[in-house]
Amino acid sequence: MELLLTQLQENPLNWFLSGFLVYVVYSYFTPPPYTLPIAKHPETTIFREYSPKQLREYDGRTPQTKIYMGVCGQVYDVTKGRNFYGPEGPYGNFAGRDASRGLAKNSFDTDVLTPIDQPLDTLEDLTSEEEESLRDWHNHFSAKYEYVGKLVNEP
Repeated sequence: MELLLTQLQENPLNWFLSGFLVYVVYSYFTPPPYTLPIAKHPETTIFREYSPKQLREYDGRTPQTKIYMGVCGQVYDVTKGRNFYGPEGPYGNFAGRDASRGLAKNSFDTDVLTPIDQPLDTLEDLTSEEEESLRDWHNHFSAKYEYVGKLVNEP
C-alpha cells in the first residue's frame, strides 16, 4: 500500500490513470440511465382479392378496424385518412365499399353505391367528364394510399 501511495505522489499521471480505472469499473457495474426502445416491425398487409362482402369488413366501425376502399377495381388502405373516410367523415359512406361511381359522379349519396350482394359496377354509363373525374380520384388514391388488393366479384 505504501508503494502505491509513493507512486501516486511521484507521478501525477498515475492519479489520472487511477481515476480512469475507477470510472471504467464504475461504468461496467452501473446500468445506463436510459434504455433504448425496442424496434417493432410494422404490421404486414398481405395483398389479396376482396369481394364486396369481404371488403365491407374494413369500414372503420371501431378505432381498431382498418378502412379499405375500392376504386377502379383496386383496394386501398385509407386508414391514415380516418378523419375523411371513417364513419363520421365526409366520405364515410365509401368506407369498406367500391367508391368508383360515387367518386366519378362527385356524389356522396348512398344510392350511387352498388349493393354489396350484387356484381361489381361496370361503370359503362359514365360520361367522359365522370370518367376523367374517376381517373383523377384513382391517381389521388394510388399516390397517397397503400394498394392492398383487387376488388373482384364473388366466386
